[in-house]
Amino acid sequence: MKKNFNPFFIIFPAIFIPLIAVFIVFSNKKNKTSDKEAQKSAIKAPNPSERLDAPASYQIGDQAEDFSLKNVDGKKVALKDYKNAKGYIVIFTCNHCPYAKTYEDRIIALHKDFEAQGYPVVAINPNDPQIQPDDSFEKMQERAKEKSYAFAYLFDETQATAQKFGATKTPHVFLLDNTLKVRYIGAIDDNAQDAQQVSKFYVKEAIKELQKGEPVTIANTKAVGCGIKWKQ
Repeated sequence: MKKNFNPFFIIFPAIFIPLIAVFIVFSNKKNKTSDKEAQKSAIKAPNPSERLDAPASYQIGDQAEDFSLKNVDGKKVALKDYKNAKGYIVIFTCNHCPYAKTYEDRIIALHKDFEAQGYPVVAINPNDPQIQPDDSFEKMQERAKEKSYAFAYLFDETQATAQKFGATKTPHVFLLDNTLKVRYIGAIDDNAQDAQQVSKFYVKEAIKELQKGEPVTIANTKAVGCGIKWKQ
């Protein structure tokens, strides 16, 4: 008995097999493109807000080295110049950073409250003005005059001091005792957004404990602020 011939068995493979081949080729090409895109996204461009190297940084109990940096009045200032100091509130800060601006009045208040007690604020701007022009030495002078800074506002032009301390943010506090031993590192308080809502005054409490001859209870906190603008 003669069977009927069905052309489907010839036409279907002739159409379907090439379609499968095209799909496989397209899928492989798409996967390779996705892999390349993933590799590109994984290789991030250098961010001036991030430290590109990993210099040694001070830890609690370390002995800090003195420094000599140019103040906004044009004169060099070192910690040894503070003859009657019982400690130092070293704060890495700047002009442009919103966090630094938010904390500016609190930094002024810290100096007002504690300078007479032997704990002056020593503010240091570590930012590269080539990256952030608002943090140039001239702009520092303008800001210090505008806000009537009673404390030293120093320019860390080479960024060597910031790197030695291990500063990463503006603001970033390093509280030293009179022997330059590091006793507290971190934030000024626990509320960067609203000074009226602060519940923990880290720097103030640390100084009070040092004045009593007691160890600092909270010696490390996370600095909250803008990343330092490192030279490229």
